[in-house]
Amino acid sequence: MNEAGLPSNWGRWGAEDEIGTLNLIDDAARARAAAEVREGTSVSLARATAPAPLTTGLTPVGSPATVPAAVMQVVNFNGIRPTAVTDSLLVNTHNAALTHLDALCHIPAGDKVYPGVPLEQAITPTGVRHGSADHAGKGIVTRGVLLDLAPRRGSIPADHRVSGADLDAALDRAGTSVHPGDAIVVRAGWDVNQPMGRPVPGLDLSAVAWLDEHGAALYVGDIGDARPPVFPLPMHQVALARLGLPLIDAACLDELADLCSARQRWSFMLVVAPPRITGTAGLAVNPIAVF
Repeated sequence: MNEAGLPSNWGRWGAEDEIGTLNLIDDAARARAAAEVREGTSVSLARATAPAPLTTGLTPVGSPATVPAAVMQVVNFNGIRPTAVTDSLLVNTHNAALTHLDALCHIPAGDKVYPGVPLEQAITPTGVRHGSADHAGKGIVTRGVLLDLAPRRGSIPADHRVSGADLDAALDRAGTSVHPGDAIVVRAGWDVNQPMGRPVPGLDLSAVAWLDEHGAALYVGDIGDARPPVFPLPMHQVALARLGLPLIDAACLDELADLCSARQRWSFMLVVAPPRITGTAGLAVNPIAVF
């Protein structure tokens, strides 16, 4: 990856930092988020993911974008009346059919992970030692701003590369502002769980610069990097790996857009509470917007 001119936060919060731009979410940012709650209405930003059963053979173990399936399930039931019903889930976290949080270690920059930790020190076959997703396990509570690139349930073209100017235009339509520490939620009207050879829109480097300049603490989107890819990957190799900007991939944002449009309010409190499973490169999450 050519690093010339790419933005970076390596060293900004110290050589051992493991949360990146989540450092921007201070008490003032959480207070701004709380001030957004007026009605108590909430909506999920996660897509519904149906597990593929491993025991019946009724569902192919895969998805259009990635094999294996996002979630595979075994229900621990043999037909006899149980005292309790349990199941076991095998989760393929980074599948495009599952809304998930990318840990800062997920994509290296060369032979290092954010913020410059050697790859062999950060990642082992038995777990992540630096930059794992559980460092967000204390919970993310901040103000969210929806930038709807295709209002009224529209969608942008498959070959479109979202620029900083596009984000400015969406922010102007929303009639609001962005504060450092906010979560930026970008809706393009896309389901990214598509065959890998099918074109999908994504953000370009000017959009990443926009996120950096506006002090985004978290990115939530129904799009991320475009397909076919252009390197360096703006969202994963630059925003995540260089800026330390955590990404929530494969979000489902139509219901959020409907609520925002009905209320003519494009800002809200965003709550993300990842499970505290340690040493992971990512975790499934269910972001909640509260109005």
